[in-house]
Amino acid sequence: MPPDDKARLSIVIIDDHPLFRKGMRGLLDPIPDFQVIGEGANGEEAIGLAADLKPDVILMDLQMPGGSGLAAIRAIAQSSPGIRILVVTLFDDDDSVFAALRAGARGYVLKDATDDEMVRAIRAVGNREAIFSPGIATRVLCNFTSRAAAARDVFPTLTQREREILELIAQGYSNDDIAEQLALSEKTVSNYVSNIYGKLQVADRAQAIIKARDAGLGSTRSIM
Repeated sequence: MPPDDKARLSIVIIDDHPLFRKGMRGLLDPIPDFQVIGEGANGEEAIGLAADLKPDVILMDLQMPGGSGLAAIRAIAQSSPGIRILVVTLFDDDDSVFAALRAGARGYVLKDATDDEMVRAIRAVGNREAIFSPGIATRVLCNFTSRAAAARDVFPTLTQREREILELIAQGYSNDDIAEQLALSEKTVSNYVSNIYGKLQVADRAQAIIKARDAGLGSTRSIM
C-alpha cells in the first residue's frame, strides 16, 4: 500500500531543459515515498513554486536563463528555511560549489550521478542531511576542516559546540534555526550563545557576527 501524501517527500524540479525535467520525473515518479509536485525552468519560477507549494525538497540547477539558481537558493533559504535545496548541475568548480553552499543549498550533486546516487542524495537532503558528489565532498571537507582549525586558533577558549554555534551565528542563523539544525532545545542554544558572548567579550549578536566574520567564519555552510 503506497504511503499517504504526508509521509511522502514532496519535490519540485527546477531546470531549464525540459528533457532533463522529464527524465527526472521518470526516475522519481515510480518511487513510492517520493512525490513530484511541480517543476519550473528558472530561478524566478523556483521562488514562486517554493512559496505556493512549500515542497520538502527543491532540485535546483544553477545557471538558467530568466533567473539564476543561486539567487533563487538565497531567496528561498531566507524566506522558507524549512525547504531543503539540492543543487543538481554540470558545474563542479569551487566557485559554483561554495557559492551554492553560502546561498543555502543543503547538497550538491552532478548531473552525471547514477540513478541510485541521485535518489540517495534526494533522500539524504530530505532527511536534513548534507550530501555532495564524491569529489566535491572531499573539497568541502577540506575547506571545513581548515576553517575549524582557524576557529580554534582565533577563539581558543570556545568549546567545539560553541565554535559550531558561532559559525552558524556568523552565517546569519537565528537561535531557532540553530536549535533545529543541531537538534538542541532553543534554551540550550540560548545558553551557549550567552557563553559565546562572554568568551568573545561582545555585548550582542551583531558584535559577535562582526568578530566571527573578521576571523573568517561564516562564509560557507558547515557540513552538518
